Amino acid sequence: MQFIESENLKTGMRLARPIYNKKGVLLFERDSRLTSQTIESVKNFGLLGVYVLDAAEPLPPMSEEDLEFERFQISTGFSIQDELEKILETKHETRVDSIAALILKNYGHLDGRITFYQNLRSRDDYISRHCLNTAIFCAMITHAMNIRVDEQLQIMYAAITHDLGKLNVPHTVLFGPADNEKCREEIQQAREAGLEVLETAFRDGITIKRICGQALRAQSMAAEGTGASTAKMLMGAKILLVADRYDEMTAMSLHGTSESEVKAVRELIDHPELYDPGVVKALLRCVNVLFPGV
Repeated sequence: MQFIESENLKTGMRLARPIYNKKGVLLFERDSRLTSQTIESVKNFGLLGVYVLDAAEPLPPMSEEDLEFERFQISTGFSIQDELEKILETKHETRVDSIAALILKNYGHLDGRITFYQNLRSRDDYISRHCLNTAIFCAMITHAMNIRVDEQLQIMYAAITHDLGKLNVPHTVLFGPADNEKCREEIQQAREAGLEVLETAFRDGITIKRICGQALRAQSMAAEGTGASTAKMLMGAKILLVADRYDEMTAMSLHGTSESEVKAVRELIDHPELYDPGVVKALLRCVNVLFPGV
């Protein structure tokens, strides 16, 4: 299975993952072959691309639970999208608590590993889908680490809203060249501005801002090669940092590419000064890094 960008799709390719509309209604089944009409639909939806099977690759098993997970990602992702837009407009949150409770109910009490299927993303919903997945990882990690409920909720609020500022970044900048310094600076400024909104939007906004801010600063220092260290960070920020990076690497990126789970885990393990080893171990107790039988 591999991710193919929308502009590189060809008729005859086989879908590895189903495609749903914004309401969670199934549009295209797994193992169906792409037609010119399907490809046009994918482009019209704004999807960055789709997952396809190699010519002789068998269809991977996918249970009803797995399919329900995909539907959950779609519906909850759009709930997050609406809430983030309202927070930017009103500087007040109204549904983050209920969204966090829903994610915790579904993924904050699991005692075994799950196979985490990455979702398809478009330019319009990329940020909300990333926030959702980051929050799911945080829910699983905090449970595995026996984090107190009050602290767990703070981490969830931070995960759901940590990329709020990016919603103010034009797509031409957000999806611009990865090596464009001007684009990176504009995105960084927008994310920092988003932190100020978080402090106002929540009753405990100072803590939410600190969790997001510490994780953001560590990311920035690592990107600049200035020797970032997380030793003195809040545990919530350490968890957010690991969850954010794991999803960032394994999902389709803003530029249409993704890395394998194995490569993502290797990066986390190889940089213990940045990614807390205890948090990384907790993540590995929650997700299947390789498909069964591999």
